[in-house]
Parts: sequence; C-alpha cells; structure tokens
Amino acid sequence: MTGDLILAIDQGTTSTRAALVDEHGRRVVEVALGHRSTHPQPGHVEHDPVEILANVTACAREVLSRVDRRRLRGVGITNQRETVVLWDRATGAPLANALVWQDGRTAGRCEELAAGGASELVTDATGLPINAYFSATKIAWLLDDVPGARVRAARGELAVGTIETWLVWSLTGGADGGAHLTDATNASRTLVFNTRTLAWDERLLELFDVPRELLATVVGTASATGLAMTRADGPLGCTLPVLALLGDQQAALVGQGCFDVGQTKGTYGTGAFLLANAGPIRPVPLNGMLASVAYQPAGCAPTYCVEGSIAVAGAAISWLARLGVIDDPEAASAVAVQEESSEGVRVVPAFQGLYAPWWDGQARGAIVGLTLATTRGHVVRATIEALAFATRAVLDAASPLVGGPASGEELRVDGGATMNPVLVQTLADVLGRPVVRALDPEATVRGVAFAAGIADGLWTTGEVDSLIDRASPVVPRWSADRRDAEHASWLDAVEGVRSIHTRRSGSC
Repeated sequence: MTGDLILAIDQGTTSTRAALVDEHGRRVVEVALGHRSTHPQPGHVEHDPVEILANVTACAREVLSRVDRRRLRGVGITNQRETVVLWDRATGAPLANALVWQDGRTAGRCEELAAGGASELVTDATGLPINAYFSATKIAWLLDDVPGARVRAARGELAVGTIETWLVWSLTGGADGGAHLTDATNASRTLVFNTRTLAWDERLLELFDVPRELLATVVGTASATGLAMTRADGPLGCTLPVLALLGDQQAALVGQGCFDVGQTKGTYGTGAFLLANAGPIRPVPLNGMLASVAYQPAGCAPTYCVEGSIAVAGAAISWLARLGVIDDPEAASAVAVQEESSEGVRVVPAFQGLYAPWWDGQARGAIVGLTLATTRGHVVRATIEALAFATRAVLDAASPLVGGPASGEELRVDGGATMNPVLVQTLADVLGRPVVRALDPEATVRGVAFAAGIADGLWTTGEVDSLIDRASPVVPRWSADRRDAEHASWLDAVEGVRSIHTRRSGSC
C-alpha cells in the first residue's frame, strides 16, 4: 500500500491512546483519554465497555482529523489482555461492566478447580496456572451472574471477548455484521485456548463452563490483507484494514525489538510485565512462569514468550502518594535519593496478592524492618527496591525456560514508571546487568504499529531495531555480595508475608 502512517490504538488499564506512527517509528500525532475503574466490592475491578469504546472513537477520530487520510496504511490495536466483555449480538449492548484483569472475585473458584486436580491439564494445554487473573472464570462468572445469560449464550445470542475483540466487532459494523475476532496472543491468556494446537480446547471449555458459541474466531496477530476492515459508516468514519492485533505486553516485546531468543523487556506501568522471547517452541512452564504466544503473523508459525507478571509496580508509588508519604508519584525519586540505602526496610507490595513466581492470591502487603531511625526516604527507597527485587525473582525463574539468562546482556525497559531514574538504577544494581530505557516509554503503541507496518511492508523486522531511540545503558553499582544479600533479605520478607496467610487460614 501507499502511505506512511499507521494508526495505533492502545486501550490500556487506565486510559486509551490513539497515535499516528510514521515511517521513522515516531508518534507524530497522539491523543489520550482516561476512563473510570469501579470497585463494587474489595478485590472487584470493573470498566464500562461503552465508555472505553467512546474514548477509542474520540481519540482515533481526533488524530485522523489532523492528517490527510490518504497517508494511512491501516490500524493496529493493542489492549489490556485478560479483561472481558459480554454483549448482545443483536443490539451490541454490553450485559454488564467489563471484568478487568486485576479483578479477583473468582479466586475461590480457581482454588476449587486446582484442588480438584485440574492444574496439570490447564497448564499443559495453556502454559498458564489456574488463576483469577485470566479470563475463563471471569466469563463463567458473568454468565452465572447476569440473569438468563447462560440460556441466551447457548442460543448464540451473546458474544464474549477481551477488549480488542469488543473493539474490532464495534469498529467493523457491530450488530450490523461486525467481525468477531481475537488474535492468538489474547486468546492465549483466556485459559481455554490451547497454545500448542492454537485452537479453543473443548476439554477446557467444559472445565470452565464456557460455551463455544460465545467465542471469537482466532486469527494471527498481523496480516498484510487486514484481519478485518473498519467501515466508512462506522465509528471511525473511514475504511481501514485492521493490520494487527496484539495483547499489550506482547506489543511491548515487539516495540522493544526483542526478536531474538532470550531478549527480554520489562514494562513498568500500573503493574510490571517481564517477557522473554522463547522462540518457535512453547516452553514447558516452570517456576511459576507463564508461556504464551508472543506474536504470529498470519499463516506462519508462532513465536512464544515466557512471562512473569508483577501485580503492583507504578501503583506502589501511587500508594505512597495516597498515604501522604510523598506529595505525588513524580516526587518519589527526589525523596528516595535522600537516603543511600533502605537500611534494612523491606516493602512487600502484595496489595492484591503475589503474581509470578509465587502465584499466591491470598498474600497481602507489608513493611518490615522498621526502626525509630527509619525515615520516609528509607520507605520510599524500599518500595522502589521491591520492584527491582521482584524483577530479579521473575528473571531468575525465567532463565531456565529460555536456555540462558533471561534479558541476555541487558534488560530493555519501558513504561511510565521508568521515567524514575532511581528505579532504573536500582534495577541495574539488583540484576547485576545493564538496563536500557526506551526514550519513548510507550512501547505498546510503538509495538503494535511495528507489527502492522511489518505486515504491510512498511518495515522489515531487521529495520525495526534501528527505529527505537534508547538512552545510554545504566550499569550496576552494587557489589555481587550486596546484591545477593539484599535480594535474599527481601525474599525472606516475602516468605514472612506468605506464612502469615498460612497461619491465618489454618493450613499445614
């Protein structure tokens, strides 16, 4: 195709962003809007799908209004992954709020399934553990909670999907012939998609009580002919091929140019997500790590990734601000540098449980090691260090799955929290290897634009790395002895937090 611009839509946990990315990989126009999260009960997290669609439409229309549309090659969409929407096929109306990936209301059901012996089947087929983080139990909960939903689902009247599925369906016609699609990266996070066969798994559908009639057609992550077409009479007001769909963390992997086995990126936003390229063979998940599809061009074999998720990253800094420890998140770095170390203070930010490599949904946060000499600088530094210690725990667990040290010679980082220089330096200190920050922190936007542009011939994979502007590597300053001792101390704090839960629950 002619043209030099890709429309990239990034629908995230707290906001929606639309950007036009040019042939040099730069965002030349961008608009963003935030949306509400609601918490009906502790541990519940919901979004309004109608608000999200309205924000996507508004952002995309605004950036499109600023350029000659003849310059557009197509659109790529990236999204918060495990969040699910249930809607009426005839009217296009959602039957309930979307259940967000952070939502933990189905933790009890997950524990029941695991106790019943389902873990081996699920992990072997999907590369994932049974956990409320993923989509399957969320879908079942919606079907059971919304009156009449199960009966209507069996009649084919309802549709379900993660956010990119909801957006593609809405942008390509909605109730008037919208395409009901998901891509392999998002499907691989549902717990009902077999990541070896690349198909919905009937055994898992039965286990989780998810009707096949609800689910979308699974396609590759990118196609030169378009995975679907937006419509001129649709929300965007123009006809464009949807060239790529990618879950947000896989998009960031592409956006960091991690096309070689072992190359690893860390995205530090609300949570943190470490993904390592694992090559063409799906690893056997070990050590609490996840194995998912990283990307799959249409008609090609997939590339897999190993992933470790950290539930709280930037949210921990925001928590400090809410407590009044710091004035605002941007002040964290200035307060942390007031102290040279945390002086033994350890923060375990398990506000919603612990993700990889522990997968302990019942653990809760703690601050340990406090003395009368403890300052707010110690607490702030300890909070930042916790993110680095958690990163090391994930990468140590991931390394055997990729045949060597995950992150290779360096860790490539992005996300809003990486604008904090103390965090980046602490990551290098704790990991003992250089950390390289992308100057443009929006790797998800960049990555889905790259995927779309590669599919359409705008770039080759070999050219992508040269399009990424990076800061100079930040090198470690801690000695190996200090690095190991402080990390071991933090791991002791984690085990202390977990043991409190064990004693409270009366477990052996």
